[in-house]
Amino acid sequence: MAKYLMAVDAGTGSVRAVVFSLDGEQVGCVQREWSHREDPRWPGSMDFDWAHNWDLARGCVRGVLEEAGIAPGDIAAVSTTCMREGILLYDKDGSEIWACANVDARSTDQVGQLKELDPALEKEVYLKSGQTYALGALPRILWVRDNLPEVYEKTAAVGMFNDWLIYKLTGRLAVEPSNGSTTGIMDLQSRDWLPEIAAKCGLRTDIFPPVVECGTNFAQVSAKGAADTGLLEGTPVVVGGGDCQLGALGVGAYKANQAAVFGGSFWQYEFNTDSACADPGCRVRVNCAALPGLWQYEALAFKPGLVMRWFRDGFCQAEAEDARRTGRDAYDLMNEKAADIPAGCYGMQCCFSDTMNFIDWRHASPTFTNFLLEPERFNKYTFYRAILENTALLVRSHIELVKDATGHEPDELIFAGGAAKSPLWSQIVADVTGKPVKVPVVKEATALGAAILAGVGVGLYANVEDAVSRTVKWDRQFQPNPSVKAVYDELYGNWKKLYPAQLALCAQGVTRNMWIAPGL
Repeated sequence: MAKYLMAVDAGTGSVRAVVFSLDGEQVGCVQREWSHREDPRWPGSMDFDWAHNWDLARGCVRGVLEEAGIAPGDIAAVSTTCMREGILLYDKDGSEIWACANVDARSTDQVGQLKELDPALEKEVYLKSGQTYALGALPRILWVRDNLPEVYEKTAAVGMFNDWLIYKLTGRLAVEPSNGSTTGIMDLQSRDWLPEIAAKCGLRTDIFPPVVECGTNFAQVSAKGAADTGLLEGTPVVVGGGDCQLGALGVGAYKANQAAVFGGSFWQYEFNTDSACADPGCRVRVNCAALPGLWQYEALAFKPGLVMRWFRDGFCQAEAEDARRTGRDAYDLMNEKAADIPAGCYGMQCCFSDTMNFIDWRHASPTFTNFLLEPERFNKYTFYRAILENTALLVRSHIELVKDATGHEPDELIFAGGAAKSPLWSQIVADVTGKPVKVPVVKEATALGAAILAGVGVGLYANVEDAVSRTVKWDRQFQPNPSVKAVYDELYGNWKKLYPAQLALCAQGVTRNMWIAPGL
């Protein structure tokens, strides 16, 4: 009897159930879009509808079994993954009573209050947890305390969305450290809760469930979970992890000093380390990895994919029409033209995101600079390529940032996500960073990471190394072109001078910040 592994992935914009063979072949995927509604009473809020969204999630599980033609008994194990930072609160009976998605931004006032309470506390939080207030759960739970006191009083437990999926499948609640560490209330060293930090911030200390490590064979699908999803009662459920952490595992980055770049709406540089120490300068995020004894330095580049989409929709209507007519992708057509633009774009630069500075996180107004009124050189494909190059400069800066914090850098980069579909972008990343770039075959890397943990957890693989060797396959590899090194070195040096000047204009009120962290 063939055995399969299932991953349930609660993403920012959708939920999906994915089934893999033991060789990493994706044999089925059913996805449903979900939406996070803003409560009109609270600007910036992004509520999570747990009842409706569980209906969507369980429908995906039923749907993928049917689509793949797999009997429930053929699923050897299930694991889960999700967007980071989304949180749920439960009452003493285990019922959900409040939830927000990761993009919730209603707690700016609470961030300000924490900074006023003790200006030095955020650094203390960071050095213990690897997190600042910018993305953590601390301000959001304090918002509940301040604005929904009846909910706060009823709260008996806090959890993340991947833990919630396991809870719905099994009836057992625990929190794992990869996603739990993004709350800002978990200790990097012990990979367990920090009640003393919660207390210092004015948060209750009796709402923290047990912590169970990623990859643990934790529970079994309950009778109710089976009735909801169509899975077989008793199917093992293995603890998963956060999306970027499992994404790294799903592309084969599971050892110290390996690194992956995930290129989507935002870009994440994930660097594995065997040290749980945070950056003394508080510049870069540090999370627990999805494997015990491993951590990840995470540097975020803001909005490369969104900038690309804006440029396509605003300036490339002709390519979009050609794509509709020919059945090709508009980005492929733009890449072909941009490939003819020389490296460095004749000295023109695009700026839209700075090197991450977690403790004082802000980005300047997007700009294109240093172009001439010469349409034969400075046309839309030059501007398009400048966006590609700026994103690669950000990757280079994040490699240097993490090296400064850890003393280490990777020998190569694994490049995944939507951006990795572009051979031009992949080559530019290799050229700008000077690192070989490997692009995996898998398109659902996060789900594959969850499947790997599921398989290891129930003994279908000898260990993680065995699982990765069987499931992760490579599509393309790109070597840096030494002939353009000098060009990109100069461009990088100019960019490092240009961006502080752009930030200064924002500080003076001349231009507007593209984004600024809550409370700054």
